[in-house]
Amino acid sequence: MILPTSCKKSFLDEEVINSHNTSDFQTSLGLDGLVIGMYQSLKFHFNYTWAYTTTNYGVDEFTVGGDRTEQMFNSYDGNFNSLSGDVASVWDNMYGSINSANIVIKNVPVYYEGANKNTRLGEGYFMRAFDYFKLVKQFGAVPLKLEPSETIQEEFTRSPAKDIYAQIIQDFTQAYELLPTTVTETGRISKGAAAHFLAKAYLFRASEINNDWNSDTKTVDLQNAIKYADLVINSGSYTLATNYSDLWNFTTVDGPNETNKEVILAAQFSNNITTQGRYGNQIHLYYPSVYQTLPGMVRDLAGGREFQRLRSTDYAVDVFDRVNDSRFWKSFKTRYVSNNPASAPKWTAATAPTPAQVGQAKFVGGEEAVLYIVNNAGDTRYTPLIANATNPLATDLGRRKPTMFVRYFAGQPQSYLNAHGNYGVSQFVALSKFMDGSRNLVASQFGQRDGIMARLAETYLIAAEAYGRLGQYAQAIPYLNKVRDRAAYKDGENRESYLDGGISYKTNPATNATALSSYSDKNTYFESNNIPVTTANTLTAMHLNSDGDIFNSNREFFDKIGATAQSDKFIAFVLNERSRELMGELQRWEDLARTKTLVARTAAFNSEAKPIEGKHYLRPIPQSFLDVIKNNGNALSPAQKQAMQNPGW
Repeated sequence: MILPTSCKKSFLDEEVINSHNTSDFQTSLGLDGLVIGMYQSLKFHFNYTWAYTTTNYGVDEFTVGGDRTEQMFNSYDGNFNSLSGDVASVWDNMYGSINSANIVIKNVPVYYEGANKNTRLGEGYFMRAFDYFKLVKQFGAVPLKLEPSETIQEEFTRSPAKDIYAQIIQDFTQAYELLPTTVTETGRISKGAAAHFLAKAYLFRASEINNDWNSDTKTVDLQNAIKYADLVINSGSYTLATNYSDLWNFTTVDGPNETNKEVILAAQFSNNITTQGRYGNQIHLYYPSVYQTLPGMVRDLAGGREFQRLRSTDYAVDVFDRVNDSRFWKSFKTRYVSNNPASAPKWTAATAPTPAQVGQAKFVGGEEAVLYIVNNAGDTRYTPLIANATNPLATDLGRRKPTMFVRYFAGQPQSYLNAHGNYGVSQFVALSKFMDGSRNLVASQFGQRDGIMARLAETYLIAAEAYGRLGQYAQAIPYLNKVRDRAAYKDGENRESYLDGGISYKTNPATNATALSSYSDKNTYFESNNIPVTTANTLTAMHLNSDGDIFNSNREFFDKIGATAQSDKFIAFVLNERSRELMGELQRWEDLARTKTLVARTAAFNSEAKPIEGKHYLRPIPQSFLDVIKNNGNALSPAQKQAMQNPGW
């Protein structure tokens, strides 16, 4: 039971209360506290390995990096089964939150007094819908429980996905009707959040995974997806961030970045140590590649702790037009500055030193030490060096930096499944959207920045996909262009400029003011693309003039995933656009599962992932659930457990 105090995020800067019991949920104050507790459940989606294993492993965008702790979620091998802990964690936490929502929905109409009555009830409906939405996306048919548990219950049956979606849509609709248009406390759920997720639920129900039963509702669902997306877009409450970088420019805890008008819903984290819970926001840990062991480098606050779990695939790099689309260069880190010059090679010459020259010239701290060249096959500028007596430092390609990673060497063919260049499992171009330099120790895992759960750019993509699924391709184009036009480099924009949330180290009291930092405010745009410095407008290159620009494109991998019909090409394009806009934002597995493109896309772009058609579009029902439930007072037999389990598991 948690109750509010005061501050910017006042309703979440809570005081822990241990002496309350369920009778307090029959008072307005107790129900306020219970609702705050439900908001804490949003943090679950960012605070441990389940955040990425159930959403970004085993897809086209990311594969396993140097740390293989959770590799089974990527490979779909025999180690991934109903005993997998993260599967059970999702199940247990969603049902725990659902029980709180059920109490709110039951008790608020009876016991709550005050102006916030409709809002609290709307929050209850939203949270129940949100949690069941997560469950149906992961597991399909699940037990549908709409009453609070006041005693131990041991007997459950699974309701069909059709019934779960009907309840989700009903609850999100109720939430939309009850919630306020604007909120006075940052982080509270608004009418816009309900409309966004209602549009998304309609889109998911109309997707391929539900084709066995959704034919009667598909057209109306797509129309409703557009309707509710438009309500968000036209509400006046939200606007796209002017610059894509604004979304990731986390400069200080609870700073201006976290109130950006593009954000529709975010899990609220802070630097309040007493309420950060067991984990904090840990997404910053999983995407960075290793830098601390490279010459001239040591781990610091700005560079982050590099768990190297999620390694970007070649698809993740090539899905972008890296000359014209700024989103790649604003999402991936390609330069590090030396923060440990004593460990760097000792030379300054532009050419390779002789053995006698090594150590004569001193590498100066604050100079660039690590460079990632993100080039294409066919680039003839780089040849791998072989260490020998006259060339002892083979890792320095061209003697430009102590460590230089090149994606393609001269003569190497384009490949999406085989190694090339000198990228590796621990050194790869790393997604940097979630970097967090605000942590109170270099070794701390407790991230403090908010976790974005919905933003307006996705709302535009939901509407665009719904129009395309209706065959109204021309109507989808303006929605796509809203996102793509924002992504294009603007006239006069410095394409070499870079930032990520590691910059918050500058306002962090834990920062050593005299220490060097690995943070670089530049990317390798010009080196990687091998083009002259320019600040020209690239809007025309990104803008779609008609649906023909989609269907006739040679950049969308249509051949690799077998997309030939216009309908298939459009869905492929939207999935690619979702990658470009939402890369790594904890949604990809659910998108590929709902569109039943998981098998084709992993076969094309993820050499380790081997999902099985049908089986791997749903997760296994947790064994911990099957082992404790009963039927007519008796534990389930093996046959009954198998009947309760998803097909193939």
